[in-house]
Amino acid sequence: MRKLLIITILSSLSLLSSAQRFEDYFEDRTLRLDYTFAGCDIQNDIYVDELVSLPHWYGRRHRLAELPLRGNGQITVRSKKDSVVIYRHSFSTLFQEWQATDEAKHTRKSFENVFLVPFPKDSVEIKVELFDYHNQVVNSLTHTVNPKDILIRKAGERSITPYDVLHQASDTERCIRIAFVAEGYTNDEMDHYLQDCQKAIGSLFNHEPFKSLQDRFQIIAVKSASEESGTSEPSRGIWKSTALDSHFDTFYSDRYLTTLHLKRLHDLLAGTPYEHIIILVNTEHYGGGGIYNSYNLSYTGGKNFLPVVVHEFGHSFGGLGDEYAYGNDDPMYFDDTEPWEPNLTTKATGIIKWENLIKEGKAGLVEGGGYQEKGVWRGCENCRMRTNEEPEFCVVCQQALKELIYFYSE
Repeated sequence: MRKLLIITILSSLSLLSSAQRFEDYFEDRTLRLDYTFAGCDIQNDIYVDELVSLPHWYGRRHRLAELPLRGNGQITVRSKKDSVVIYRHSFSTLFQEWQATDEAKHTRKSFENVFLVPFPKDSVEIKVELFDYHNQVVNSLTHTVNPKDILIRKAGERSITPYDVLHQASDTERCIRIAFVAEGYTNDEMDHYLQDCQKAIGSLFNHEPFKSLQDRFQIIAVKSASEESGTSEPSRGIWKSTALDSHFDTFYSDRYLTTLHLKRLHDLLAGTPYEHIIILVNTEHYGGGGIYNSYNLSYTGGKNFLPVVVHEFGHSFGGLGDEYAYGNDDPMYFDDTEPWEPNLTTKATGIIKWENLIKEGKAGLVEGGGYQEKGVWRGCENCRMRTNEEPEFCVVCQQALKELIYFYSE
């Protein structure tokens, strides 16, 4: 009887494994999910904005129902036919950052958000969840997508933004695709933009583990020209007409450089082979930003361009947290909740993520990180996620990045 039970369990696992095959549930296309997240400091509202069909799928085709990192939000795609979870995705958003600001205490705002999932062959149920800083679900939306819906807009089939391939992966079927996007570069400045892209690639591949695993990356440069050169600087009364209308002073922080126009960003990328996004902004004013599984944005005109673009890629691709502290107001990390970022800990679970490195004498527990002086620990004294002056990612961040690269490309 026991033998029969084991055989039955193994058979069920085998069927589940085979049911997760990409070709069983998905076409070689992308379903772009456009949402509006809105609310204030204590309220989250999620609305479906638009569904878009893009040619080809450039994300992973294996480990489809797994998540490498929890993120501040998640998307779960479930087959309506057999209720199997067929794809999962995690993310962070500017909206959730904004909710922690003073403005959110007296103002209601909405933010665009765009996510990519494989295009389903049959109807699916899509669930979007947002988490608070205690890892509690604060709102969720579940909706059904019928792939035959005539109102799913098709994009990327014509009028594709020109792009150049800058770095070729050894296996284009199992690789990580990065698209550089030009912001604040006019048509006459495209050569300068391509040079900046090459500098950024060189800097990224000068850091481990990207250096050793660079053959797993496919990189393009999307030549999205702007009407004007530069970017907007609201604190100086400067407003520019650029491809993405990026600007400094995000959330009234002078160095926080972002774009709020995610639909426009993905419209520019439609039809190009992309998954992860690095936006290069043609300005000498220091700044940048990186949001996990959304985009990395960096200034290009100063001495810290290269360390900043690598640091922000640590956020947007690696989900790494900032390791510096600048005050303890409005904390994001609490002693009852373990951070999802792989390079920070509050010791909430009693299990340290980099315990193996501690045992090997390569890392330890250094207090201070996640913008807080106390109650959050990092693995090493210095790291690229702590300061622009440090030339490398620490061993803790390297280990986390390596695991993530393997997750996407093995």
